[in-house]
Amino acid sequence: MTFRDGEIEGVLCYSLKRYEDSRGWLVELFRQDEIPPVCYPQMAYVSMTLPGVVRGPHEHHFQSDLFCFLGPSDFRIYLWDNREVSPTYRVRQVLVAGESRPMAVIVPPGVVHAYRNIGGMPGWVFNAPNQLYAGWKRSVPVDEVRYENRPDSPFRVED
Repeated sequence: MTFRDGEIEGVLCYSLKRYEDSRGWLVELFRQDEIPPVCYPQMAYVSMTLPGVVRGPHEHHFQSDLFCFLGPSDFRIYLWDNREVSPTYRVRQVLVAGESRPMAVIVPPGVVHAYRNIGGMPGWVFNAPNQLYAGWKRSVPVDEVRYENRPDSPFRVED
């Protein structure tokens, strides 16, 4: 399977603005007036990724992820459109976000995604998906197709 570089339909990216004053800073990660209702979060979590480490690639059948990269550290984000009915099917999109470029990225279902910490320090990623992990009270199978350990995977994280 071959991918061409470009922008993927349905992936939403927006800059995160830092508001600073004498006390420190604040960043708005999510506002209902700025994203489609189908993407409204159902839960939220923060993960820490060590320098050089990759998370993913994986995809969801039903879930959209609302990732926020605001530092510390920077991340290279890899996206592959795996939706056969999409006009951008087999497009690969690569972004850099984090400390140097605070950004939110909404990844719709069917778009394979991964990210690598490319900075020199541990980095935080906030995610507010529109589905509960493993459903209500963790009672259903996880909506995830993992490609990390598949030697034949076409989804390659490259530097």
